[in-house]
Amino acid sequence: MRIRFYNSLFALCFSALALSAGPTLAADIQVSQVSVGGTTAALLKPSKPRASIILLTGGDGYVSIDSKGDIPGRGSGNQLVRTREAYAKRGFAVLVPDSGYDLAALVTYMGQIKRPVTVAGTSRGTQRAARGISRGARPDRLVLTSGFLSDDSGDRDNVINILGSPDALPPTLIVHHRQDGCSKTAPGGVAPFVTWSKGKARVTWLSGGSPDGDPCDADSYHGFNGIDGQVVSAVSSFAGR
Repeated sequence: MRIRFYNSLFALCFSALALSAGPTLAADIQVSQVSVGGTTAALLKPSKPRASIILLTGGDGYVSIDSKGDIPGRGSGNQLVRTREAYAKRGFAVLVPDSGYDLAALVTYMGQIKRPVTVAGTSRGTQRAARGISRGARPDRLVLTSGFLSDDSGDRDNVINILGSPDALPPTLIVHHRQDGCSKTAPGGVAPFVTWSKGKARVTWLSGGSPDGDPCDADSYHGFNGIDGQVVSAVSSFAGR
C-alpha cells in the first residue's frame, strides 16, 4: 500500500512539473544559427517541412541571435519573432534574419529547403519586404501585418510607393488590427492598398487583445498583444496552401 501511495504521489508531482514547464518544440524540429544573405539568422527546421516562411521583424530590424539559434534578447518581443516556434510546430521551416539581409538570397535559401516560400513582414518589416521585392526577391507569397501600406497608413515610405506598381507583388495577405493606434499604420491605409493591388491582396481583420504601452510597440494592438494565436492561424492558413 505504501509503495502504491508513493508511486501515485510521484506521478502527480511529475504531471504538475510537466504542466508548469509549458510547451516545448517537438523533437524533430532543429534550431540553429545560419549565415545567409549577408547576415546571421535563426533557422527552425522540422524534419519534413510542408512550406517555408521568412519572418521580418519591425523596428530597426535588429534581432539578437545566439550561436544556438535562440533569440534571448533584442527583438525577441516582436510579434512575428515571438511566435516563430508556433509556425515551426505547424510544419513550416522558419527563418528569422538579423538586420542587413539580401531578401532575394533568403528566399533562394529557403526555397532549397521547401517551397512555397512566404515572406512575412510586420510594421517596418513590411517596408523591408517591399524593398527586397523591388530589388528582385521573388517569394511565392507575401504577408504584411500592421503594415506601412499606403499614404493613408500615415507614412509616405510605404509599400505602394516603394514598389510603384503591383506587377511584382505575389499573392498577398494583409493582417491588420481594427484598432491599430500607430500613426504610421492606420487601418485606413488598408483599403487603398487592396485597390492598388489589382486583386492580388486580401485582408484578414482582427480585433481584441490586451493593449499596453506605446501604440506602435509590440505590446499594443499594433503588435496583436493577446491574440498571437489568431495571427498565426491566419498566416499559416495562407502560407501553407
